[in-house]
Amino acid sequence: MAGCLRQLAASFRDAGQLQRDLQVALAGPAATSRLVMALPVVGVVFGALMGFDTLSTLFATTPGLVCLAAGTVLMLVAQRWNARLVRKAQPTDAAPGMQLELTAIAMAGGGSIDRARALVRGAETRYGLVGQKSENAVEQILDLSARAGVPAVELLLSEADQQRRDARSDGQRKVATLGVTLMLPLGLCVLPAFMLLGVAPLLLSVVSSTFGTL
Repeated sequence: MAGCLRQLAASFRDAGQLQRDLQVALAGPAATSRLVMALPVVGVVFGALMGFDTLSTLFATTPGLVCLAAGTVLMLVAQRWNARLVRKAQPTDAAPGMQLELTAIAMAGGGSIDRARALVRGAETRYGLVGQKSENAVEQILDLSARAGVPAVELLLSEADQQRRDARSDGQRKVATLGVTLMLPLGLCVLPAFMLLGVAPLLLSVVSSTFGTL
């Protein structure tokens, strides 16, 4: 029991570390995105300080309204895109290998296989920890144990440890790629939105003041 609990504690620590790594990977791109999202306001203020009526150009002219609509849509797309990338990078299993660990604990206590699995399913349903991957793994290991005559408890603990290692590797891979993939909405949506909301009104205002009313 003590060994199983130590392994479960290690699994929880790994899950927490993956969450922290994800936050670290997200910090740089998120800060850059927030800075770029503030640039349209800076562009409008800068144009006003230079004597150009960028606000009126943006809200009271047809080209300005087109830029405003397109820029707003791009910013919303970038926000949703970022949120989706972050959700995909989240660990899919909060405690990998837990069902295998719990099954091993229940069986090590002297219970039958059916009784052990019923107890584990009840605990998982109660706490929302049901996972089809672990369910399939338990089925395969119990079948292997029956056919090979190998103690099922040791096989279950070994597979639980393997699932934790796989989850750790998968989480590290997702964290490593997240910082790169977050640059896609930044470059394809946020920067064009800045050009539409910050730069284009200034240019339109210059053209308007030079050649007359748009």
